[in-house]
Amino acid sequence: MAAGLLALLDDVSVLMDDVATMSKVATKKTAGILGDDLAVNAEKASGFTSSRELPVLWQITKGSFINKVIILPVAFLLSAFAPWLIVPILMIGGVYLAYEGVEKIYEFFFHRGEKKHIESLEQKSREEVLAEEKEKIKSAVITDFILSIEIIIIALSAVANQSIPVQIGAVTFVALLATVGVYGLVALLVRMDDFGYKLIAMNGGESKVGEFFVLALPKVINALTVIGTLAMLLVAGGIFKHNSHFVHELIHGIPFILGDLIIGFVIGAIAVAVMMGIKKVKS
Repeated sequence: MAAGLLALLDDVSVLMDDVATMSKVATKKTAGILGDDLAVNAEKASGFTSSRELPVLWQITKGSFINKVIILPVAFLLSAFAPWLIVPILMIGGVYLAYEGVEKIYEFFFHRGEKKHIESLEQKSREEVLAEEKEKIKSAVITDFILSIEIIIIALSAVANQSIPVQIGAVTFVALLATVGVYGLVALLVRMDDFGYKLIAMNGGESKVGEFFVLALPKVINALTVIGTLAMLLVAGGIFKHNSHFVHELIHGIPFILGDLIIGFVIGAIAVAVMMGIKKVKS
C-alpha cells in the first residue's frame, strides 16, 4: 500500500512538473495579448471617483472570474469535440473588439465637444452616476470576456500536444494569471495618486516622489485610453490575420503591427457604420 501511495505521489509530482513547464510556454505565447488585456482593462477601470475605483474594479474582477469559469470548460469541450467552431467564435469576438475601438475614435473626434458641453450643463444625480457606473462595468466585463476567449484559445493551442490533465492545468493557470495579475496591476495603477498623497503627507507636505505619482496619474490614464483603444484594434486585426488566409495575404507586405491595426480599424469602421445604419432605421 505504501508503495502504491509513493507511486501515486510520484505521478502527481511529474504531472505538476509538466503543468509548470507548459504553463511557462503558454504564458510566453499569450504575453502579447496579456499586455493588451492590461491596457484595455486599465482604461475600462479608470474614470471613476476615487472612492469608487476599487469597488468598481472588484466588480469587474468578479465578472472576469465568472468569464473564466464559463469559458474554460467550453474551450476544452470545443477543442475536443468541435474545434471547427473555435475560429468563428474568435472572429465574432474580433468584430466586437474592433467595433469598440473604432467607436471610441469616432466619439473622440465627433462627439467630444458635445459630451463636455452636456456634462458642464447638468450635475449628475447619484442614481445617474450609479447607472453610468453599472454600464461601464458591463462594458468592461464583456470586453474581458472577448479577450479571455482569445487568451485561453492561444494558451490551449500552445499545449495542444500535451495530455488532457496538463492542458487543463496549464491553461487554467494562464486564465487565472490573466485575471489576478492583470487586475492586480490595474488596481495599483488607479491608486497611484493616493500613494503619492500618502508620501506627501508622511514627509510633512513635501515629496518629489509623491508629487510625481500624483501628477503622473492623469497622464497615465490618458495614455492607457489611447493604448487600450489601439490594443483592441490590434487584437481584432490579429484575430482576422491569423485565421483568414485572404486577410493574411492582403496585408502580407505590411509590418505586422501596422497591418493588424489597419485590418482592425477597417473591420471596426464597417461594424460602426452598420450599427449606425441600424439605429437610423430603428429611429
